[in-house]
Amino acid sequence: MHGGKPLWRRSSKCGNESECVEVAMERDCVRTRDSKAPAWPTLTFTSGAWSEFLGAVRAGELQSP
Repeated sequence: MHGGKPLWRRSSKCGNESECVEVAMERDCVRTRDSKAPAWPTLTFTSGAWSEFLGAVRAGELQSP
């Protein structure tokens, strides 16, 4: 949180593109949003679910065949 509002970050791999997923880490959850539409509703995940998702990404488990 920054000044009572979520501190949104995006991957360094995103570069200067505007089509990225942004994340905001909070005490007990992780919020995600579309960088093209920051005013749209966010998706919220538990910290555990977010960790599992990142692990699956790193392991290549979510790549299409």
